This record gives sequence, structure tokens and C-alpha cells, in this order.
Amino acid sequence: MKPLIAIAAAYLIGGIPFGYLLVRWKTGADVRAMGSGNIGATNVWRSTGRAIGVATLLLDILKGFCAVWLAAWLTDHDVNWMSAAAAAVILGHAFPAMLGFQGGKAVASFVGAFLYLAPLPLLAIVIFFVVTVAVSRYISLGSVLGAAMFPVAVYLIQHPPLPVLLAALFGGVFIIWRHKGNIARLREGTENVFRLKGARA
Repeated sequence: MKPLIAIAAAYLIGGIPFGYLLVRWKTGADVRAMGSGNIGATNVWRSTGRAIGVATLLLDILKGFCAVWLAAWLTDHDVNWMSAAAAAVILGHAFPAMLGFQGGKAVASFVGAFLYLAPLPLLAIVIFFVVTVAVSRYISLGSVLGAAMFPVAVYLIQHPPLPVLLAALFGGVFIIWRHKGNIARLREGTENVFRLKGARA
């Protein structure tokens, strides 16, 4: 029973739409009607400002971490259920019941989940992501390339149990799929460039 509770909790935690809630609290507006319409930190940053964007990023990372931590606590650190919880929190963010199953791209929740499951490979990919964004100024490019490389980094650096590797592969493929619109815009040269200054400082 506890493993099932862990998975359900991971999905529900993932489904807490912090970007939506923070923008609603700060401005009274619906972030889904602003910018790209995404509830994630990047769109919140662009449409509402740096402070709310950073808060959204940190809270979305935290919910990914907490979901896997809770699964570890409930299942006596069973790697199978911890890996399943990582997938569940990612799905919860992307398809939150609270918002009619229309959520974000789940990058931050992915980061939080694997901060618990695979911290060293994640650190390597975060460094790669930062360098990619600094050079290209495209967050989406950094996210897609980082997601593609993450399962390889997990395998080479951590040599994890199979469930962790499968969760990393699922997460990487899922993030790339969620960025299919961004990939199309990158090819067309119409993707938004990232700037440190959001709508308001």
C-alpha cells in the first residue's frame, strides 16, 4: 500500500502549479494567458519578473526532490519505487489535475527528482546546460541537449541500478518531447532568446 501512496503523492506534489499560483498571487493574472502560456519558470520570469521566476524555479525543483524523498521514506529506499516516483512527479507537473492536465515542460521537477536520485550526473548536466544557454541564449536548447545527454551521464558517472537508468531515460525523452514546439522554433529561427532581465526586476 505504501508504494502506491508514494506514487500517488508524487503525482499530486508534481501537480502543484507554483508558477500559476505565484503569478495569480502577485498580479491577479493567469500566466497561461501570458507569453508562451507555459506555467514554468522561464515564462513566469519573462512575463512577471525575475523574483517570481526564481521562486517558481526553486519551488518546482523542491517538489521534484520532495516527491522522491517521500517515496524513499515510505518504501524503505526501494529504488524501484523511488524511480517510479521520479517519473510520477514529472508527469504530475506536465499534466496537473488542478489545471485540467495542462501543465509545464517539467524541467525543474526533473531536476529536483534527480537531485535526489542521481546528483553527480545531474551536476554535470547542469553545468553543460548553463554553458549552452550562456553561449546560445536559448534555454530550450540547453534543456533539450541536457535532457538528451542526461541518461548517458547517469550511466557513465553513476552506473546505477536499472530502474534509475530507465527513469533517467524516460525523463530525458519526455523533456525532449515536451519541447517539440521549441525545437520547431529553433529550426525556424523564431525561438525566444533568454535575457536576465524579466518583465520587471
